Amino acid sequence: MLAGFPVDVCSMLDFPGIPEPEETGATFLENATIKAKAASAYTGLPALADDSGICIDALGGAPGIFSARWAGQGSTADDWIQKTLELLDGTQDDLRTCRYVCALSLTDAAGNVIGVSEGTMEGRIGYSPSGQGGFGYDPIFLVAPKYDITAAELSPEEKHAISHRGLALRNMLAMVSESNLLG
Repeated sequence: MLAGFPVDVCSMLDFPGIPEPEETGATFLENATIKAKAASAYTGLPALADDSGICIDALGGAPGIFSARWAGQGSTADDWIQKTLELLDGTQDDLRTCRYVCALSLTDAAGNVIGVSEGTMEGRIGYSPSGQGGFGYDPIFLVAPKYDITAAELSPEEKHAISHRGLALRNMLAMVSESNLLG
């Protein structure tokens, strides 16, 4: 998604042994900032970190920041989906609304936060998984406003064009370009 942007991109996989920070924040943005600051502290480089998940209205916004641990430590996307469907059993369509949320935090090489961005993607939880693409909750995330296709049935290009992460990243890149935050 950063193709064409004038920066060299590396991932944390390029830094063997980097410790994974504990996500102790109460919000997606707090957790993204924890991750970005930890990456800058370890690498001495600017860092862009994300925290994202799904918020389901009928479940009071859960799983929220616990989306990747929704069915317990070590659980898989299939486990998260199964738990979600079980909890929503008997819930009618108009009450199955949800949204994906993505928060991005950008730090400079010293670990100072120099930019933040958030994006959402509205949807509804389906009744059974459909589609082979994407990851996480995508097979049960029916994309608004038509609710006739899951995020797992979109091509990567279609998903990036409308996704929470795509929106957050486009907003961040615009902010970085306009203000020349990275020099």
